[in-house]
Amino acid sequence: MTKAIEIIKMPRLHVLKAIEGLTIEQLNIIPAGFANNIIWNLGHMVAAQQGVCYRRAGEATMIDEDFWNTFKPDSKPERFYDETDLEKIKELFISTLDQLELDLVSKTFPNYTRFTTRYGAELSSIQDAVSFLPFHEGFHIGYIFALKRAL
Repeated sequence: MTKAIEIIKMPRLHVLKAIEGLTIEQLNIIPAGFANNIIWNLGHMVAAQQGVCYRRAGEATMIDEDFWNTFKPDSKPERFYDETDLEKIKELFISTLDQLELDLVSKTFPNYTRFTTRYGAELSSIQDAVSFLPFHEGFHIGYIFALKRAL
C-alpha cells in the first residue's frame, strides 16, 4: 500500500470500528445543533473522494449518480438511510481507496481540472487531490466523533 493511501485508509478503518455497535437509527440521528448525521458523513467522504479525484479528472467513478447526488458537497441527509445503504457505504469506504491506489499506478489523470476548494486549497493535479484528502476526511471524522458523543 502506498503511504498516501495508507494515511487515508487507516483513519477510515478506525471510524468503521468506532461506529460498531451503533444502531441504524443512531447513525441517522441529527442531534440539535448539527446539520447532518453519522451515516451521511460516511457517504460524503466516499462521494467527495470520488469527486475530487475522478470527476475533476473526467474519469469514471465507482459510484453512481444517485450516490453522488445524495452525498455530494452541499447536500444534506434527505431521508432515512437503511442497513442496505450502510453496507454499500461501508463497502465503498474501503474499495474506493483500493481502486484509487491501483489507478494512481496505472493512470496519469491527464485531464485534471484545476479548482480551489471551499477551504482555499488550490488543486491542479491528482497528486494535489490525494494530498488534500486527509485534511477533508479529518474534518468529517472529527464531525463523526462529535455526532457520536451527542447521541
